[in-house]
Parts: sequence; C-alpha cells; structure tokens
Amino acid sequence: MLPEILPRPAPIGNDEYRARRQALMASLPAGSAVLLPGAALVTRSRDSEFPFRQDSDFHYLTGFPEPDALLVLLPGRAEGESVLFCQDRDPALEAWTGIRLGAEGAVREHGVDQAFENAERDERLEALLDGRRTLYLPLANNEALVLADELRGRLAGRVRRGARPPEAFADIAPLLHAQRQVKSEAELALMRHAAEVSARAHVRAMQAARPGLAEYQLQAELEHEFRWQGGSGPAYASIVGGGANACVLHYIENAARLRDGDLVLIDAGGEFDLYAGDITRTFPVNGRFDGAQRSLYELVLGVQERAVDAVRPGATLAEIHDLVVHGLTEGLIGLGLLEGEVQARIEDDSYRRFYLHSTSHWLGLDVHDVGTYRRDGEPLPLEPGMVLTIEPGLYVPADDDIPEAFRGIGIRIEDDVAVTATGHEVLSAGVPKRVAEIEALMARK
Repeated sequence: MLPEILPRPAPIGNDEYRARRQALMASLPAGSAVLLPGAALVTRSRDSEFPFRQDSDFHYLTGFPEPDALLVLLPGRAEGESVLFCQDRDPALEAWTGIRLGAEGAVREHGVDQAFENAERDERLEALLDGRRTLYLPLANNEALVLADELRGRLAGRVRRGARPPEAFADIAPLLHAQRQVKSEAELALMRHAAEVSARAHVRAMQAARPGLAEYQLQAELEHEFRWQGGSGPAYASIVGGGANACVLHYIENAARLRDGDLVLIDAGGEFDLYAGDITRTFPVNGRFDGAQRSLYELVLGVQERAVDAVRPGATLAEIHDLVVHGLTEGLIGLGLLEGEVQARIEDDSYRRFYLHSTSHWLGLDVHDVGTYRRDGEPLPLEPGMVLTIEPGLYVPADDDIPEAFRGIGIRIEDDVAVTATGHEVLSAGVPKRVAEIEALMARK
C-alpha cells in the first residue's frame, strides 16, 4: 500500500501578494521607488544548475517562480505601481528548459500591473526611475547595488537634458523584513502543512531506525517523505548524527553507521511553497533509552516543554532563553556535570560547555527567517502571527573529567511554534518527544 498523501493548503493568492506590495509602498516616503531582483540560476557543475529556488523577499512580494526577474515598485504611478521584468520568450530555449511566462503571462498569472521582458529593461528602467528621489533596494545584494549604480550613472549623464537621477539609496530590508515577520492566515496554513509533513518524516525515520543502518539511510527516509508529499525537498541540509556526531551542531556528512546503544539526533524539515519546517528529535537507535541517556533526555525535554509553554503575546525570546539556561544549568548540576550554585555557573558561562546556541529563531520563508530580535535596544515582544522554534539541547564532550556514561551524548529537541492571540500553537506536535511515546512508536516498527 502506498503512503497517504496529505491534502495541501491553498497557495498564496494574487490578492495577498498585491496587498503586501501596497503595504510596503505605504511605508515609504514620498518620491521613493523599490528595486528588487529575483534569484538567478546557480551552476552546479559544468552545464547543469542547482534546482532553482526563488529569492525569499522577491517571492514574498510576487510569487513569481522564474529566475532573472526584477520587481520595480513605483508608489503613485498612474500607469501602474508594480512593474515586473522577466525572461524573454524564446521558443528555441523553451524547448530545452520549459515554457517561460513572458510579460503577458506575468501580468495574467501573477497580478502585477505591468510587465516587460528583460530585453527592454535598461531603457525602460531609466524612464521609470527618472525623478524618484530615493531608491530602496536590498543593500546587501551586490546585483541590486550594481544595477542601481549603473542606472544612476546613466541618468546623471543626462542631467543637462532634464533627467533627475535618484539622490540616495536606502535599504529596503528593515521595512520588508518587519512585514514578513508576522505571518498571515494563508502563510500559517502553509507552515502547518510544512510542519505536519516534517513530523511525518521524523516518525518514518524513527520507525526505520535500527543498528547497522547508515545515517544517510535515515536521511533518505526523511527526504522521501518531503518529496512524496509534494514539497521541493529539505528546507536546509538534513542533519542525521548518530552517537557523538550529535554533538556537532551542523553535522551534515550523514555517513557513519548507527550503533546499538547510541542515540541519533535528526534535525530536518521539508519546504513547501518556499515555507520551511524545522524539527529536531533525538531517539535511541535500538528503540530503548538507557539510564544516562534517559536522565539527560528527560532534563532537556522538561526544559523544552516549559519553554514552549512560555510562548505567548508579550513574552520575549530573551526571557525564554533565560528560562532555558537556568533550567539546563540546574539540571547539569543535579546530574553532576557541573558543580556549585546555579546562578554562579550561569554568570561564569560554565553551562556553555554543554549548551552552545540560542533557544529560538524565527521561522518562515527562510529556516532562519528574517526579522529583528530587538527594538530600540530592548527585546522584541512576541505578537500573534510570529512563528519561531524552541530548541534547547545538551552536548556532552567525551573528556576525561566527564562521567563515562554521559560522554559523547548529544540531545536536542526542537518544535515549530506559532504565537496566537491567547498563547501558542505547536505546529510540529505530530512527532512524539516523550520517552514512553518514542519507545512505543519504535517498538511498533
């Protein structure tokens, strides 16, 4: 019997993309324009490319799926405020690489006001941006900077004939990323789906695990589920670390054999309509936690569950991280891995020998999604529509001063959590994380 295929939520509609563009333009000062390039194809080897993935900011404002596109936003322009430049129609090339939408298709399918093919771009850009005082663009994007500089230079060369080049460049990222930080209901539906499928993939990996398999074979189980459910694949490089490999935070070799008696840490999530899932689970290769593994795991789990419960409007990620650091440090002292008073071990950073990273990051179109963590120097309060991860962990080095039973154990537990009006929603609840639930699931494999 073939695995179940989950129904997919509706894609983001053109009305929402249009509303996003209008909201961004409403935040700009008078006389401004926006210049935002899409992504380009990237060569993988010789004449083959990596699978195309659109730039997240560009996708957020257009939904346009083709490479080498450019969005221009022109607030107040009577002929249309959103102008898209795209690849030229070329029947000879399209026979090899697929049909291109072209200018007419971009307007018809994606709801921009006007579109032109790239062959007309340079000439039309000069006319479109002549007289715009401030040009907003992603200043971290070299392609955008080069294009803007060239455009301003051409207009400056025609000042005597009445041209008015932009007076200043400004960064669009802070405005756009603040907008992306709070998700709409349509976005949350896609993120629930990404998390649900990611959870099913983790369950599948748990059920497949056994001593003697390679880490990459569990990776194959995960990524099969992502693709089977219609995703583009993993949202980031899947991490499958058995034994001490789990102590390497971004271990992606996934080449070792899984050993009886070891734990395996999997950090993996699928991508759907460019929205990311991001889940971590740690479980025993043979299906049963031993004493030291169980003690350390229960410590991380208890802290993780308290941190998830703390997610609500008005809370801050700094407060949640402090809660996690205190809980883990207290537990490490209780297990004999640290000595002394809890606050002293926090203040001297002793706990960082075992806990090296932050507790949370934003989640959305990027797995480490855009958005600030502070406002006016203060931690940013959570608000409904924000989506974040909660992912405490402990990573015990195999050093001589560590009790032998704990050496080389790495544990991380990560869930995707949306902030709601009354608290939170755990999007990734479909994969078990309590000891009894994991052992029962693996016993049924």
